[in-house]
Amino acid sequence: MAAQATLHCLTGCAIGEILGMIIGTAFGWGNLPTMILAIILAFFFGYALTLRGILSAGVDFRTAFKVALAADTLSIAVMEIIDNGVIALWPRAMDAHLDEALFWIALAVSLVIAFVVTTPVNKWMIGRGKGHAVVHQYHH
Repeated sequence: MAAQATLHCLTGCAIGEILGMIIGTAFGWGNLPTMILAIILAFFFGYALTLRGILSAGVDFRTAFKVALAADTLSIAVMEIIDNGVIALWPRAMDAHLDEALFWIALAVSLVIAFVVTTPVNKWMIGRGKGHAVVHQYHH
């Protein structure tokens, strides 16, 4: 269950990260504003994927939003810290462009490392009835 919750989180984070980097690059932004946008979009898409599942179970938006915040905030935050930390520390990765292999390799490796680090966090939360354990209460 923890790996599945982390993969769910990873999907939203990856969509947000890639979209943020594409937008930042397209507008010629520097590293910091591009990274901030990517992080914001990672949270947005992470929450959106959880909301979609909860809302489809017939839960009202207000309750679904609260559940998504409670379930995903720590997971997304850890994933974003690890993901962006790896990219920031990887030599030349912050300056790589979308058409360069380094960009995609660094992003893929950073997301894999983030998955490995975040899975135990989700396992810990689920074991205490938090995180995606709460989300699963709303699935039928």
